[in-house]
Amino acid sequence: MAESSDAQLVLVTGASGFIASHIIKQLQTSGYRVRGTVRSLENEAKIKPLKELCPDAEHQLELVEADLLKPETWESAVKDCNYVIHTASPFPNQVVKDPETELIQPAVEGTTNVLKAIQAGKTVKRVVITSSIATVIGGETGVDTTKTYTEEDWANVDKLDGYSKSKTLAEKAAWDFLKELPEEERFEIATIQPGYVLGPIIHGSMCTSMEVPKKLLERAMPGLPKLNFNIVDVRDVAEAHIKAMTAPEAAGKRHIAVTHNMWIRDIASVIAEEYRPQGYNVPTWQLPNFAVWVGGMFDKTVKLTVPQLGKQYKLESTKLKEVLGIEPKDSKETILDMCSTMIEGGWVKKPKPKKQKASKAKKDEEAVENHVAEGSADAKNEEEKKEGEETEEKKEEEKPAESDEKPTEEKPEEKPEEKSEEKTEEKAEEK
Repeated sequence: MAESSDAQLVLVTGASGFIASHIIKQLQTSGYRVRGTVRSLENEAKIKPLKELCPDAEHQLELVEADLLKPETWESAVKDCNYVIHTASPFPNQVVKDPETELIQPAVEGTTNVLKAIQAGKTVKRVVITSSIATVIGGETGVDTTKTYTEEDWANVDKLDGYSKSKTLAEKAAWDFLKELPEEERFEIATIQPGYVLGPIIHGSMCTSMEVPKKLLERAMPGLPKLNFNIVDVRDVAEAHIKAMTAPEAAGKRHIAVTHNMWIRDIASVIAEEYRPQGYNVPTWQLPNFAVWVGGMFDKTVKLTVPQLGKQYKLESTKLKEVLGIEPKDSKETILDMCSTMIEGGWVKKPKPKKQKASKAKKDEEAVENHVAEGSADAKNEEEKKEGEETEEKKEEEKPAESDEKPTEEKPEEKPEEKSEEKTEEKAEEK
């Protein structure tokens, strides 16, 4: 941990990104001073989550504006920094019309602009650049199942898609830039090649890593294409950047960062086990390849997956453990942590139909319970009424039986008449 009295300053470019946010949080937790670059300080939706990453940090996060294609913005950004972690890079959120101008040029020129500012500033010891495994295995038309790819392998640039080409050329530009520097002006470079990065969302916005879990939770696909992923937890990736920043043996090296190989069906099964009971209808049925191929004729995003159907690459990532000392997180934890934060953040549609059905079932159950309760009360009242009637009948039975004869002699009013007659006779005698 960096000492508070001698806290070193680290610049993290592209601060509002998925990986960058975790790097910033870990740096702050470790006691470093952190400066992050964003495109605009006016974008409160992206700024606020960054400020809340580590509220108890000894050194609060400093944010500055910088643009990859504006060299003048980087001179002040790197000023007095001891280290730079360069994560900023254009990433397609949709189908790219012009890869050269939208992806490749900004990635290559942006990386070069940052390195030139570092060279001019003369305070940075080492730069860690976020690359991608696309720079290692991209462009392959077939898969050699006997081959294990390492950091020595480079993608075939001539056959890469726009994004993979931009990452490959940007990383190569960085290594070439370093080689051309005079010995006295050189600083160190280390690069990280992450696979498919998953894990908790803490930066407060959507990112492309969410795409697969989101589609699975929302059942945006009826079945699953046969796609394979080399995944890694974003927290492990962040730690790898920080370790590569200071570990002596990491200087001048590439580091593949993948920890688990999983088919999309494996990922879906993990999510289904946890979230189906909660109403999320996660698909687990695997689609035949021809069905995906047909779907690609009508959907451009589906078409992009067709070349990768059934391909499984073996990657060597021993440096992650042996050089950087990373102990990988469990894949289930990684996947479920991402899903839970996506749901909590409101980036996944909740299963309304399922919830309504469950609500209706609950209401029906309550109605039955009420009906049973009312029936019990009615039955009780009926029983009490019946008991009352039986009591009345019993009382009636205990009364003297009524005579069928005329009740003349029994009438009480006749006695006064008899007395009256007797008195009349007595009075007559007296007279």
